Amino acid sequence: MKALVYTGPERLALEERPDPAPGPGEVVVRVAACGVCGSDMHAYLGHDERRPAPLVLGHEAAGIVETGPRAGARVAINPLVTCMDCEDCLSGRTNLCARRQILSMPPREGAFAERVVVPERNLVPVPDHVPLEVAALTEPIACAYHAIGVAERVLARPVPEWRTVVLGAGAIGVAAALVLRSRGARAILVAEPHAGRRARLAAEPGIAPYDPATDPPEAGSAHLVVDAVGSARTREEACRLARPGGAIAHIGLLERAGGLDVRRLTLQEIAFLGLYTYAMRDFVETLNGLAAGAFGALGWVEERPLAGGADAFADIRAGRTEAAKLLLRPS
Repeated sequence: MKALVYTGPERLALEERPDPAPGPGEVVVRVAACGVCGSDMHAYLGHDERRPAPLVLGHEAAGIVETGPRAGARVAINPLVTCMDCEDCLSGRTNLCARRQILSMPPREGAFAERVVVPERNLVPVPDHVPLEVAALTEPIACAYHAIGVAERVLARPVPEWRTVVLGAGAIGVAAALVLRSRGARAILVAEPHAGRRARLAAEPGIAPYDPATDPPEAGSAHLVVDAVGSARTREEACRLARPGGAIAHIGLLERAGGLDVRRLTLQEIAFLGLYTYAMRDFVETLNGLAAGAFGALGWVEERPLAGGADAFADIRAGRTEAAKLLLRPS
């Protein structure tokens, strides 16, 4: 099979590899589309010691089952492989499993390939009317879906009453804005320095992109701030923007430390929520939302061939694409 292999910092190669063989409880899925995640970019730049070269990256995927009793089924892949036996798994918080694995991180190869091996229990059926390219967006949108769900439990007021700021209009930031809109939020500001991305997002009803360098919102004006970047600078801005009794939903993982105004968080009782991926119920509900058209027209997505994957990564690195999400298609 063909696979896009990370071979070292800023180096990707399309290679011929043996077809993968499933183990007990696993199946082979023929990949229809796989999205480029920020974590893939971190690995590509050599910034993720958890993803050493050589490695097939990619975990935001959908495709068709090729082996086992479900052969021929159209599925979205939940890439989080968990033990299903620990306290967190048994309580439904599978994303916190201490023994979790994820596609694109050893020992599991990723889905930038024609085929990938996945535990059968990680597959979610895709309705016939939903294109598999759309189903591949389930994973990144599920991250935002989970984050907004946690924020709803923390903030003691209905979502339509929130004033919300999202920092970053990459895929997770855009997804957070779309999930908020689907739940009735009426004032959704999105900070994004890239003019092309702002222009794309401006076409989305109910969402107002702005340039953080020239037009920042008033301090203390947001009930919820979603940090979809996770840098010291965006954490500092999130602390500035959150109102007393508000919350910061921290999803981004760009930098490990810096930026938090702990004194303000404490004195103003601002909740800081560290949020990681999703539980399976979030994943399923997100796919149901995609099937129902709850997240809009998805005009922020661009498709590329897997054979052009190296150029796609280079374009993201250089800021040459306006799309919030690039999908790679093996065929």
